[in-house]
Amino acid sequence: MCICYKDKDGKTACHMAALWGNVELLEKLCDLAKEVQLNREEIKNDVYLLKDKDGKTPWHMAARSGKIEVLKRLWNWAKELQLISEKINNYV
Repeated sequence: MCICYKDKDGKTACHMAALWGNVELLEKLCDLAKEVQLNREEIKNDVYLLKDKDGKTPWHMAARSGKIEVLKRLWNWAKELQLISEKINNYV
């Protein structure tokens, strides 16, 4: 499964989860992103920062639609991935 797949408008599953306020899907995407990151021992793309064709990230989608719980989860996701990245860099 490619968590970075984009549709014709450049939106990822993360964009859509943020727009719909689907925290459960966002959690699954976060878990998958962490697993991919740990297995590859590198960060290819932070999927929560990918922009669509209009330059909007999942953060924009959640904020624009007032999805506060999604914004909180995106914030925690960013912190979790940063911690993983720091651990990987310390061991390499």
